Amino acid sequence: MNKTLRKVIKFGLIVGVVAILIGLLQQLDMEPVKAQVKGLGPWAPFGIFALRSISVVIPIIPSTIWSFFAGSFLDYPLAVATVVIADLFSCSLGFYLAKRYGRGLVEKLVGTRFMGKVDELSQKHLESNFFLLAGALMTGAFDFVSYSAGLTTTKWRMFLPALAIAAIISDAPMVAIGANIFKKGNGYIFAGLAILSAFCLAILAGWLQKRATASAVNK
Repeated sequence: MNKTLRKVIKFGLIVGVVAILIGLLQQLDMEPVKAQVKGLGPWAPFGIFALRSISVVIPIIPSTIWSFFAGSFLDYPLAVATVVIADLFSCSLGFYLAKRYGRGLVEKLVGTRFMGKVDELSQKHLESNFFLLAGALMTGAFDFVSYSAGLTTTKWRMFLPALAIAAIISDAPMVAIGANIFKKGNGYIFAGLAILSAFCLAILAGWLQKRATASAVNK
């Protein structure tokens, strides 16, 4: 089986699994949860901001679910803004903590089990290329990437622009999935388009990293 065929099959399997998950989630009665969130009134975005930030600073806690929640319970522009600002804050905090206090504190936050992931990312020399750093921050491991970058010689002037670009581009599709995942009828279509956008994002991240690698080789 050639490499291209394996990628096609893998893509098809992922799409199928996601479609099944969407179907299952749409069967859930989310009205009680929505009522609770709406009961928070203007504080709802702050609650999601706090939960998203905590799940990024402590990466062993899943963070993607809060993007879905934001899209489901808030107006789309507000949901995107909430998640993006939370990511800018939490990833910057992770970068600062790693830079200021070093590996010891990072290991306590991410856990010994996941420290290998941080070390693996650190060895990719993210500090050497802006495109490589931006592409890595667009992946699902963006929280680990922030810590990894902080443990290297990466400067703030390189990290912050890469983080801002990555957060804006990568958060929008995840929030869009949440905005449509619990809708009936056309919700399947819009959720499918949002998922397609997420896959396009993955392709973009891969392209950026390949460009960075090619640039490093040509030097």
